[in-house]
Amino acid sequence: MQNIKLAIQYDGARYLGWQRTENDGYRRTVSYKIKEVLNRMTGEDIILHAGSRPGPGVHALAQTVSFQTEAPLEPADFLRDLNQYLPQDIAVLSAENVPERFRADLNAIFRTYEYRICTEEIYNVFRMKYEAHCFPAPDISLMEEAAGFLKGRHDFRCFSSGRKKKGTEKEILDIRFVRDCGRLTIRITANDFLLRMPELLFGVLLETGKGLRTPGSIRDLLDGNGTLKVPLAEAKGILLKDIQY
Repeated sequence: MQNIKLAIQYDGARYLGWQRTENDGYRRTVSYKIKEVLNRMTGEDIILHAGSRPGPGVHALAQTVSFQTEAPLEPADFLRDLNQYLPQDIAVLSAENVPERFRADLNAIFRTYEYRICTEEIYNVFRMKYEAHCFPAPDISLMEEAAGFLKGRHDFRCFSSGRKKKGTEKEILDIRFVRDCGRLTIRITANDFLLRMPELLFGVLLETGKGLRTPGSIRDLLDGNGTLKVPLAEAKGILLKDIQY
């Protein structure tokens, strides 16, 4: 039995996220496309474990995947054939054998997502496919104040579109705001993210920066004293940037 680890990047624009159920468009997910090729290669029903599960339209610069197989194939075979048969908007950067106990989902220490926003008056046509647009630029000081309420360990149930009854407590380790040449980048690092949690966090922070909610409203949401009525951040500007093991 081999345990294979893949490093993957993809453009999520035409996919319904990393993974969905069979009754919810699972054929239009990134994991389905990869699994389909692996099943043909190995003759097995491959089970994929992913370091994170980006939502619909969200991109990935550094997704990590692991799977086990009994097929007599080398990592180089998986690397070659996956890149040959996968759609062009999914790329496998590396493939390697790892210890049997490694799992991409369970062994990750933290994940980082970033949200890229064009803050110029005129939308930059060469970056608009991968950036949201907000002009005038949001107030970073207000977003930093809101970020102070989000950092640390909390129950983020209200920042998820899932129906999970357990495991909604996560820890946000860092939130950073970087402004450079008409672009604002927000980076959030956490031990893990719930379903759609990045989109909702970025959406709340951006609304705060636009003056549509107060920083203190974040505390009310976490305490369960408010109702989350903010739009999801625009998926095309969101990127799974890093997963650390």
